[in-house]
Amino acid sequence: MQLKIVLYSKSACPQCDTAKSLLKSRSLPFDEIKIDDEDERKAFYEKCGPSVRQMPQIFINDQRVGGVAGLQAALAQIAK
Repeated sequence: MQLKIVLYSKSACPQCDTAKSLLKSRSLPFDEIKIDDEDERKAFYEKCGPSVRQMPQIFINDQRVGGVAGLQAALAQIAK
C-alpha cells in the first residue's frame, strides 16, 4: 500500500527534524511543506484551522495524524 505522507514544518524546529528522521529511517517517502512565510502559513491554516499551532503537522493519505507522537502511533497501526 502506497502512503501519501505530507509533513508541514518550520525551519529550526527540532520536532520537525525528529519526524523527518523517523520517516527516513523507515524509508518512507514524504513531501515536506515549510510554512516559514506568511502565504504558506495562511494556506496551512485554511487546511488545518487556526487552532493548530504545533509543528510539525503530518498528514497520511490526507488524514491529519498530528505531530511526532501522532506519527509514531499511525506508523504502529500501519505496521500491523
